[in-house]
Amino acid sequence: MGDLTPTQAAPGLHISKPTPDAPAIGSAVCHCGASATATGDAQVQRLVQGWEANHGSAHQGGK
Repeated sequence: MGDLTPTQAAPGLHISKPTPDAPAIGSAVCHCGASATATGDAQVQRLVQGWEANHGSAHQGGK
């Protein structure tokens, strides 16, 4: 499997949790230029909420 980390050329949201006991890790890059990373379950949850509210499908047609 290739690298799933989002980039400006391939924007998106990527979340990983290697084991149930490991902290979640997330990264996001939007086509509007915004990007963010997070480590830890609570921080990754906030990253996903922010992505859903302000990026991704929030302005999906605005490429």
